[in-house]
Amino acid sequence: MKQEELTLLKKWFAGYCASFSTPVREDQQNITVKQHHTHEVCENALRIGRALQLNEGDLPLAEAIALLHDVGRFPQYQRYKTFDDSISVNHATLGVHVLLEKNVLGTLPEDQRDLIVHSVTLHNVYSLTGKLDERTMLFTKLIRDADKLDIWRVFVDYFSQDHEGRATAVGLGLPDVPDYSPAILACLARGEMVNKADLRTLNDFKLLQLSWLYDLNFAASLRMVLERGYIDKLAKVLPDVRQINDAVAFARAYVERKLTVAGKALQAGKS
Repeated sequence: MKQEELTLLKKWFAGYCASFSTPVREDQQNITVKQHHTHEVCENALRIGRALQLNEGDLPLAEAIALLHDVGRFPQYQRYKTFDDSISVNHATLGVHVLLEKNVLGTLPEDQRDLIVHSVTLHNVYSLTGKLDERTMLFTKLIRDADKLDIWRVFVDYFSQDHEGRATAVGLGLPDVPDYSPAILACLARGEMVNKADLRTLNDFKLLQLSWLYDLNFAASLRMVLERGYIDKLAKVLPDVRQINDAVAFARAYVERKLTVAGKALQAGKS
């Protein structure tokens, strides 16, 4: 992708976001959260892409996917006042509909259009299954990592704010009570991702975010997790009980182990 093509997409996205501006404070707060999230996901995608040594044409393409991955969030919130796909609509599918309906990708080569559509469609699925070609798999994994890395930031900020300052749609309406689900802890103990359908409380949601560590694809992403202190920050807002502390320690050891393996592989490749 050429930089001038990316610039045009950025111009379209800015105008698209502006079309959802509203004087209603709560609604504008939620829209602003998603707009800022998109900017940060773009930065994450670029950083991961550089670590993967993507070429000058593929870096803008990775950024374009990040720019467009959540366009469905804006009409989703406008129509349903929620970011919870389970009670509204799949925001990735809605985003692709927006891109196609408005012909946002019309000037791009067909292979780039298809790649963006596939990556946006798959960025929020529970896991990547089925057969994808190597290039589509690479960019889809990249956007999934870049997205998670900023969702952690959004939720850490959310948990650190008082209720009045919070963007209301971020917590998905889950009850903020001391309870947590043993089944979700069991999932974490197996080193598996938690399914959003199993969430019952806000603590469950925090544990789900901890489980996302097991779905990161690149060493650069794992390094960013440690660099930004996300494991410690999530642990700080979870109940201080043995079962949860064990789950946090298990997740931390997993990240450190994966980075050690990646480091050894890198050294072996240089020797």
